[in-house]
Amino acid sequence: MENNSHENYVIHTEDLSKIYDEGAVPVHAVNNVHLHIEKGEFTALVGPSGSGKTTLLNLIGGLDTPTSGKVWVHKVDISTLKKNQLIDFRLNNIGFVFQAYNLIPVLTARENIEFVMLLQKSSKEDRQMRIDQLLRETDLIDKADKRPAELSGGQQQRVAVARALASKPQFVLADEPTANLDSKTASNLLDMMARLNKDEGITFIFSTHDQRVIDRAHRVITLVDGAIASDEVREEQPVLQNK
Repeated sequence: MENNSHENYVIHTEDLSKIYDEGAVPVHAVNNVHLHIEKGEFTALVGPSGSGKTTLLNLIGGLDTPTSGKVWVHKVDISTLKKNQLIDFRLNNIGFVFQAYNLIPVLTARENIEFVMLLQKSSKEDRQMRIDQLLRETDLIDKADKRPAELSGGQQQRVAVARALASKPQFVLADEPTANLDSKTASNLLDMMARLNKDEGITFIFSTHDQRVIDRAHRVITLVDGAIASDEVREEQPVLQNK
C-alpha cells in the first residue's frame, strides 16, 4: 500500500488502544494498533482468547470507545462523534453479524431484515425490492415469513447476514459468526459471504478462531496481547468450497 492517507481506505486506525482498569493491573485489550482495510477485503482477525480481536472489532464498529487513538471509517473519524451521531453513523455505514444472531424473536425473517431500513426511513418500495433481493441472495425466499424460533441456526445466521446488508453498509463486521454452527452449515454460510464478497465487492471483517473462516480469508491479521503480530495477505481470493 503506497499511499498511507486514511482517505484511501474503508477503515483506518491510528495508534488505537483500549485499556481496561478494572483490576489492580491495567489490561491493554488493544495496544497501539495501526490498521488499513480496503474496499472488498475478506479479512479475518485471529488470535487466542484474550488477544483483543473482539475488542478491536467493537472499536472499528463504534460499539466501544478507544482509550486513545483514532478510527476512521470512510474518511469519518468516528472516535470524535457524539453518541447520537455515532448511532446514526453505524446505522447507515456498518453492518453487524453476531455469534448469537441477535434477531428480534417476534419478527419474521422478512421483518428482521426490514427493521434496519425502517430505522433509515427508506420508502416501502425500496424496502420491498431490497428485502426480496437479499432473501434470494441468502436462499431464504421460502423462509421469509418464519420467525427465528422456526428457523435452524444456519438459517437464523443467514437472516442476520441479510439484515447486516440491508442498509447497504460500507462493510460488515462479523464476530465469531460460525461459532454455533455445524461444519456443513458453517461452510454454506461462508460460501454465501464469499460469494457476496466476490460478486458485489462487499467488505467483510471477521473476528474468529474458526479455522474454516481463516482458510477462506484473503487476509489474516493475527493479534497477540492486543497488538498485531502478523498480517498475511494471500494472493488468491476466498474460494467456494460447496458448489
